Amino acid sequence: MKLYISEGNPHCIKALAVLELTGVKCDIEVISHEEKVVPHLSRPVSPVLLLPSGQHLFSPNSICQYLYDVSGQALTVATSQWLEWEATNLQPAVLQSLHMVALQGKRVEAAAVMKEPLNWLEQSLSKRSTAFLTAEVMSVADVVLWAALFPLLSDTSFEVGEQVRRWFECVDSLSVCQAAARRILQGNEALKTFLQKHTAPLSPATTDAADECVMSVEEIEGAAQVWAEGLKARSAVIERKHPILPQEGKRNVLLTSALPYVNNVPHLGNIIGCVLSADVFARYGRLRGWNLLFVCGTDEYGTATENKAREEGLTTQEICDKYHSIHASIYQWFQIDFDFFGRTTTERQTEIAQDIFWRLHERGFLLEDTVEQLRCESCERFLADRFVEGVCPHCHYPEARGDQCDKCGRLINAVELRNPQCKVCKETPVIRSSKHLFLDLPKLEGELEQWLEKSIGSGDWTANARHITRSWLRDGLKPRCITRDLRWGTPVPHEDFREKVFYVWFDAPIGYLSITANYTDQWEKWWKNPQQVELYNFMAKDNVPFHSVVFPCSLLGAQDNYTLVNNLIATEYLNYEDTKFSKSRGVGVFGDMAQDTGIPSDVWRFYLLFLRPEAQDSAFSWADMAIKNNSELLNNLGNFINRAGMFVSKFFDGCVPEMLLNEDDKRLIAQVCWELQQYITLLDKVRIRDALKCILNISRHGNQYMQLNEPWKKIKGGDDDRQRAGTVTGVCVNVACLLSAVLEPYMPTVSHTIRAQLQAPPTCGSAQLQGAGSFVCTLPAGHRIGTVSPLFQKLENEQIEALRKRFGGQQPEEESVKAKTQSSSSASVETKPGASQERLNTDPERVKHLTTLVAEQGDKVRSLKAQKAEKSIIGEEVTKLIELKKQLCLAEGKNSEPAAQKGKKK
Repeated sequence: MKLYISEGNPHCIKALAVLELTGVKCDIEVISHEEKVVPHLSRPVSPVLLLPSGQHLFSPNSICQYLYDVSGQALTVATSQWLEWEATNLQPAVLQSLHMVALQGKRVEAAAVMKEPLNWLEQSLSKRSTAFLTAEVMSVADVVLWAALFPLLSDTSFEVGEQVRRWFECVDSLSVCQAAARRILQGNEALKTFLQKHTAPLSPATTDAADECVMSVEEIEGAAQVWAEGLKARSAVIERKHPILPQEGKRNVLLTSALPYVNNVPHLGNIIGCVLSADVFARYGRLRGWNLLFVCGTDEYGTATENKAREEGLTTQEICDKYHSIHASIYQWFQIDFDFFGRTTTERQTEIAQDIFWRLHERGFLLEDTVEQLRCESCERFLADRFVEGVCPHCHYPEARGDQCDKCGRLINAVELRNPQCKVCKETPVIRSSKHLFLDLPKLEGELEQWLEKSIGSGDWTANARHITRSWLRDGLKPRCITRDLRWGTPVPHEDFREKVFYVWFDAPIGYLSITANYTDQWEKWWKNPQQVELYNFMAKDNVPFHSVVFPCSLLGAQDNYTLVNNLIATEYLNYEDTKFSKSRGVGVFGDMAQDTGIPSDVWRFYLLFLRPEAQDSAFSWADMAIKNNSELLNNLGNFINRAGMFVSKFFDGCVPEMLLNEDDKRLIAQVCWELQQYITLLDKVRIRDALKCILNISRHGNQYMQLNEPWKKIKGGDDDRQRAGTVTGVCVNVACLLSAVLEPYMPTVSHTIRAQLQAPPTCGSAQLQGAGSFVCTLPAGHRIGTVSPLFQKLENEQIEALRKRFGGQQPEEESVKAKTQSSSSASVETKPGASQERLNTDPERVKHLTTLVAEQGDKVRSLKAQKAEKSIIGEEVTKLIELKKQLCLAEGKNSEPAAQKGKKK
């Protein structure tokens, strides 16, 4: 066995201490935080225990449990319960507290976070007559809890109860425990380094939508007083006047989303990964009164465009024109509100890219070198990295690209691939030499690291963006080729490289600058003004290194006061059902198909944003989309807003009634105001999915308030009851008006419809989103609303099933008939009991595809288990895995039913 540990990681203390206590023979190897040990995990973890069977354990508590089992010490029910409590209750609080103490110096706040779990531990120890948690003898539970608390309680000034301190010191006195802690932490610096690379868990207020905030009487009264003040002169409607330029004294935000490739139609994953996420933040920023410019455009150069043109029998310019128009149309339907949507095939692109090139050349940041490349003799061209596939030399994944392996994440030189294949003609390419120019990244590494430390420290970089960037820097940067042997691209102006063009990842990000320059001649006020401008980049995680390393190095080396990214926002991947999007196989919804489904774009926006892959990959599901539409939009949000408006129309002749607030009304107003402030806090940090849940919480509070007060009954009573019905109705219709404001970034058409139905004042949105956020009475007594009608429609099962089949990559009719015929003939073949059934009619491509899906789904299940996800979520993914395995068995011609298992010994 071998135990892999890393310095600074508190989780490794428990594993190392238990190993020494149990005396189990095991080799120990120290690894870096980014080093990958478990091959099927997408992210590195430690500690990891390699078992004699070749399997890995990577849950710290599971490792400790296993080592105790191996040593012959039995695990009791009480011990298991303590281990479960440590993982689910204690550990999140400890990690959050450590971030506060070690990185922010917030000792008081850290103590508050730890108060509840430490009180529980104190009470539990007080009820026991034993020295340890479960008996007189120390168990694995004692070591695990001690190790979790060690980074905090080793500081004797950290206040804890008498019982907890006595128990902790008892375990802490063991020499093996002390040795394990010293070896892992090596002082505070190792711990700080670990914490800086791992984000703090969210506070309960932002992780559990069902949690209700606790407010004091003063806070409730304060919220009610602000509400009663109404709109007054809080805010004016700000009209966008082009060109938008930075302004003194304003928050000037420059916002970009990754430039989509022009050679294909974007699918749902592409849309949520960059343009839709950026659009939500842009709309939100405008509501907040920021001076904001949102630019994007199509990336149009490179081999992919040349090949697409050849496929369709068009010139490269014609194919760019065609697909630029398709992209623009799709984004318009999805209501992506760019200030300018441009393209990279422009004179300004050539001008700016060549200027940056010459500045790098003159300052000695470019190198010349001869490199070996793959050339396809059949296609008569050198192959761009994206157009060669082969076996990864590191993890042996069979579909690695020429620049990077999607399985293990390592960068690859195309000539290192085993069994390489041209993606266009499937022929085996040959290796040829060619002279190229390189950006000297090692020469710029020191300056880059200084800038990164400042940008990441002060800006909002997503965890995956930070992790990917650090993984590039871990082993030192290497020179990066910036030229390619292509025809379609920005020409290299150097005399010795006239036949070459700039490599897409040097050239494409410069498109942000050239697109802005095509929007306004004063583009340098945005792009050469880092003192006044704050830059946000939105993208999927595969684009991160080029925006955090390559492009910044180009601009730093150019030494022309360029604006560099302050906030890099990257998503994980969105998959389709249990597979990947594939235009060629007809699998998944692509942008030009969404509008043909009959489902409004706002519903598409809502669902994509609801499952936005922020921390891990997520999957689009038709069944889940129907559930979210019918429960969250129709029954929660739509039901509340419609009822509030209908009560005004039906009971009060379309005029908002007088509102005399009691304590229940004030409490609701305070709750709604708290959710609004959470919404602003989260969106300020670009936590788009979490902020959406605040909107649904506001609506949920409104529904509960309405159900509790029953205005439809009270309106039939006496004067007091009618007055009460009026107050409840007036408050509810004002909550509906607030919902129209907070929905605007997510569902702009629905937001506009609500405001139109309520005839809300134009300033109702921006007024309530200023500063920390304030819920005010925007529809006072006497305000007349318009005609109210339902906002959403139910998605029926039949409709959803038809859409699932339509986008599921169904076989053509003749193939389906053939498959059924083959299936019938296969069924008639007799096999002897116990003999292997002959594999009939197997499809190698389908077997290969399903094998990959089974592996990926297995990874997902193991990852969820390691993360201690909810059992229901794990169960759903296990069911998918079982179904995929059955499909694989059928594709291989095997029996898909599992063999009968022998009874287990009790």
